[in-house]
Amino acid sequence: MGPRMTRLIAPFQMGLLLSAYMLVSCAGETEERPATQMAVERIKAPAFSSDSAYGYIQSQVDFGPRVPNSKEHVACGDWLANELTRHGAEVIEQPGRVRAYDGTVLEMRNIIGQFRPQNQERIMLYAHWDTRPFADKDTIRIREPIDGANDGGSGVGVLLEVARILGADTTLDVGIDVIFFDAEDYGAPEWANIGNGSITTWCLGSQFWANQPHKFGYQAKYGILLDMVGAKDAVFNREGTSMAFAPSIVRKIWKAASDLGYSNYFKSDVTPQTVDDNLFVSQLGGVPSANIVHYQVQVLPMGYGPFHHTHQDNMRVISKPTLEAVGNTLLDVIWND
Repeated sequence: MGPRMTRLIAPFQMGLLLSAYMLVSCAGETEERPATQMAVERIKAPAFSSDSAYGYIQSQVDFGPRVPNSKEHVACGDWLANELTRHGAEVIEQPGRVRAYDGTVLEMRNIIGQFRPQNQERIMLYAHWDTRPFADKDTIRIREPIDGANDGGSGVGVLLEVARILGADTTLDVGIDVIFFDAEDYGAPEWANIGNGSITTWCLGSQFWANQPHKFGYQAKYGILLDMVGAKDAVFNREGTSMAFAPSIVRKIWKAASDLGYSNYFKSDVTPQTVDDNLFVSQLGGVPSANIVHYQVQVLPMGYGPFHHTHQDNMRVISKPTLEAVGNTLLDVIWND
């Protein structure tokens, strides 16, 4: 997961975000249902297996840190593409070269699994699959890569289980694109001292995709990003960039979570606007996206938990009940779209 509001968004980018927030917020007011309208019976989605999602996270961690330009990264990417294919997706790989904050050329690959590719109406589900090349928030071994069980592994694990369900289902009427973005977490570390210029050093894979989608003229109704969705007692507040670009999608997700009894995870506070893949997918790619991301605001310091970008981000922080809450909420949203 990339830099958050500890690195300020540049003024011109903040202007775009605020303008988008004003536009969609005003438009969103007209979307509210009349109080007297009869409630529509919700469709029961297939059950999400947290055991399966947990296993997918473990499999990723077993490869080792998935840092671009490493053999572990290549091996895990091959496995991800094979898993999507095994679950019935038509897979498109989007290789590319991007330049990191320090000038290093990274061999990246976005991996796209298309379910029902013939359907014009589409929903985009995505996460990043690479891991942080250094533990710059730790106090030891700060220049060594991390396991990334939660930051990277958890979003992919949930989406692989969703892909398994999508491949087995014959009733869903909408096309789904499961996208694993690369090179999200290679952003400038604290010691690089780049300042506001560090914003675009993050999320390199989603920036690449936004400028060159996997299909010419690609469109989706909306997107949902999963980032750091597996930790015990996780808190998913309404992320600020999502509220700027996709407030109606945020409401849809949080309403589903509430209806399913997951309000202990999905909270109503709004976080600062953050820099994550959904910013570039929404702003540059034109797909309004909501981000389900662990971010605490009622604590000091605010942020992503004590294990964020440290060596403590390992399988010990992963919780099956959290995975179940996110997975069931996501499936409910899709099946009741």
